[in-house]
Amino acid sequence: MPQSGFPLRTPREAWIEQGLRALAAGGPDAVRVEALAKQLGVTKGGFYGSFADRDALLAAMLDTWERESTDEVLDRIEREGGDPAAKATRAGLLTFSSDRLLPIDLAIRDWARRDEAVAERLRRVDNRRMALLREMIGTFCADPVEVEARSVLAFCLVIGSHFLAADHGDQVRAQVLKRAGELILSPRAGPS
Repeated sequence: MPQSGFPLRTPREAWIEQGLRALAAGGPDAVRVEALAKQLGVTKGGFYGSFADRDALLAAMLDTWERESTDEVLDRIEREGGDPAAKATRAGLLTFSSDRLLPIDLAIRDWARRDEAVAERLRRVDNRRMALLREMIGTFCADPVEVEARSVLAFCLVIGSHFLAADHGDQVRAQVLKRAGELILSPRAGPS
């Protein structure tokens, strides 16, 4: 117990982080205040010192996901530099190969199918991601239709690869996905 004699309050960030873990594991229905409190080893009464209600927690979780998967990814890409293809590849890897962000992103995509407010949030995030792809691909491709097509293909590759169950013959999946990305992000690809 702190010197004041009052127990320490569970930080708001701890509730958000535990909520994101629950979301990734079981979808929005798994984000229950009582269950989160138990996982954190605290009483649920402390929750209301940080949030008005469950909806406020869900909104804070979405804010955190949006910040981490767009602002922080874009900041890191700019800091680390590289050519346009490297930046686009790094953005995909940071977001869709991350042990932290990928499960949250996939859970939010599923949630967005049933909740229009979440769908609108996802649309905003995806639009920022697509803007980066358009910008990077636009540095070596002048045709706006081809820029958009390549951007869509790149985005579908990183998201769809997590849902694709097909085998790749004698080819190693990671190598096939890497090569697909190279084709999309290569200045030489496209119609002759």
